[in-house]
Amino acid sequence: MAAALATCDMASLVEAVRLARGWSQADLARTVGYSQSWVSRVVNGQQSLTLNQVREVCERLGIPVHLLRFAPASPVSTPSVASRPPAASAAGRTKGAGPTRRRDFTKAVALAAFPLPSASAVGDIHELTAATLRAITGGQRRLDASAPSRDLVKAALAHLELSSRTLLRARQTPFLTEVAAATSEAAGFAAWLHADMGDAGSARMFYRRAVEHARQSEDVLLAVYMLGSLAIFEVDSEDPVLGLQLAHEATRRLGDGAHPTARAWLSCVRALAHAGLGDVSAAQRELGRAEAAVERSDNTEPPWPWVFPFDSAKVAGYRALAAVRLHRPHEARTAFSEAFATMSPAPKQRSMLMVELASVHADAGDVDEAFRLAAEALHTGAAYRSEKVVNRVRRFRREYRGPYARCVAELDEQLTSLVTGRLRL
Repeated sequence: MAAALATCDMASLVEAVRLARGWSQADLARTVGYSQSWVSRVVNGQQSLTLNQVREVCERLGIPVHLLRFAPASPVSTPSVASRPPAASAAGRTKGAGPTRRRDFTKAVALAAFPLPSASAVGDIHELTAATLRAITGGQRRLDASAPSRDLVKAALAHLELSSRTLLRARQTPFLTEVAAATSEAAGFAAWLHADMGDAGSARMFYRRAVEHARQSEDVLLAVYMLGSLAIFEVDSEDPVLGLQLAHEATRRLGDGAHPTARAWLSCVRALAHAGLGDVSAAQRELGRAEAAVERSDNTEPPWPWVFPFDSAKVAGYRALAAVRLHRPHEARTAFSEAFATMSPAPKQRSMLMVELASVHADAGDVDEAFRLAAEALHTGAAYRSEKVVNRVRRFRREYRGPYARCVAELDEQLTSLVTGRLRL
């Protein structure tokens, strides 16, 4: 390990970490967020890493980047900042190395030229650092209610990069867990934006980062929240089996005696997964648990990271979504009415609910109202350039098996206009 750090030999370094932790290559791939084939190429010296990839892999494996140094190719006992030889001397020692080692040396030169955090460079991390990072994420979330995700995503990714770099500098400070929590929030928001843009692969990657940083924060509720959010994402991506597994893992981590808000929310997440699997009794059992939890006297101020109270209206919203998946239109309409009586969702969220409600009306035979709602949701999705909303309208249209009425033809024309550019996304 010391020799690999001293020579910036990423292939040996990654393999040493894998062996030390008893991981398979698949475990390692999940941890660093890349495919198993990519990890195999790195370990075998067939894959060069960019500077950003070196930073990213080190961060996810818990390797302090400042320990990567130049040194002789022969083994060394302890990596030391003071033992780093001049670049010219290091270059001379790489002449006999193979192409992989020369590529690693080139990456090490890039790392040396780039200002890296050192073990002592922690003076800029203080008690307000995490709060400042969280305030930025909070401001971006507020903008999400009225701005297209594509307009926000560059700023969100830049903020996540800032948070990640700050987390690296915070490793040797007492503020590590707080900064990790702030970085988890930033990653979770990046995942949310990519999901709205229809980029499921990136959304899944950022959700995994959010879960990992939440683990680093040592905040159980934050870890549960991020796992539950990933579970909802997988259910929405039509993988209720994985969603249910993630929800069960979040429940296991939550344990007994947790705040009623957390317990009710997780019950609702499990209900959606069961509904996606067509299990009526399991979904209703979970919703019953959620209703009992929100009625408890100690369900007052929601615990962070929940911002708003989780009450009976929120449970009604989940009951409606579950009923849609279970094709129970009358139950869904009743639950939607109860939920909308007190909720005032943001435009994109409202559009998603409108498509769900459109499915309810279609199942009940109210075709005109179903397609009116779908068309309104489509226009909002186009206005906010939300692929998530548009794709949900497309799925609604694909699943419709009723008569080809005029309202159906009109929605088809609008979807065609969207594809041809006459209705812009």
